[in-house]
Amino acid sequence: MAEKGYGQFCPVAMASEVLGTRWTILVIRELLNGSHRFNDLRRGLPLISPALLSKRLRSLEDLGVVRRRIDPDGRTPLYELTEAGHELRPVIMSMGRWGQRWLESQLSMKNLDPSLLMWDMRRNLDPRPLPSHRVTIQFLYHDVVRGQSRWWLVIDNIENEVVVDLCQRDPGFDIDLYVVSDLRSMTAIWMGIMTVQEAIDRNKLTLTGTQHLKANMQTWLGLSVFATETKRVKP
Repeated sequence: MAEKGYGQFCPVAMASEVLGTRWTILVIRELLNGSHRFNDLRRGLPLISPALLSKRLRSLEDLGVVRRRIDPDGRTPLYELTEAGHELRPVIMSMGRWGQRWLESQLSMKNLDPSLLMWDMRRNLDPRPLPSHRVTIQFLYHDVVRGQSRWWLVIDNIENEVVVDLCQRDPGFDIDLYVVSDLRSMTAIWMGIMTVQEAIDRNKLTLTGTQHLKANMQTWLGLSVFATETKRVKP
């Protein structure tokens, strides 16, 4: 995959030639997070071009890290990790824990993206504290340009299966909770830098709607899997 290898037989060097190419680790991250369709992979990687994503998937397929099959319902390709791909989970998780512990928070906070934040919240959302009926939550980022400022999460129980939809257009349902914040503060909450209550106390977050949803937002909100990692002080 690498244009120029390291010229070493060391397994670390060989693995680096495969995993060190731009976007490859993040493609594997998305597959580990449950994205299997091309468009879903792009939603988790909004800055990658379709051509480059296709190239990375083909390379991983050639290496035996990814397998492709056709969805029998939609006749569209589905991408899945092989046994070799799934063995990378502890590697990816270790990288994330290291980044959360040792890298400066402000470095991450520079890379703000409402679509990526909402997509991550959608797939990490915990429906267990929510009512069994349909719940609609509107997010408004007052510091984001029109077209990226309003988002809706719709959580519904369909045939005993919880389905979470992310919408950029009003789905037309009654709103159970309005969430108003700036993008930086909501990203900080998602990353575990600030809690929901701290954001409210600092006037960074306003919640209007069902009391149960407001009181349990810290629980049902889809936080980063690394949010509980404790920041380490650099020596």
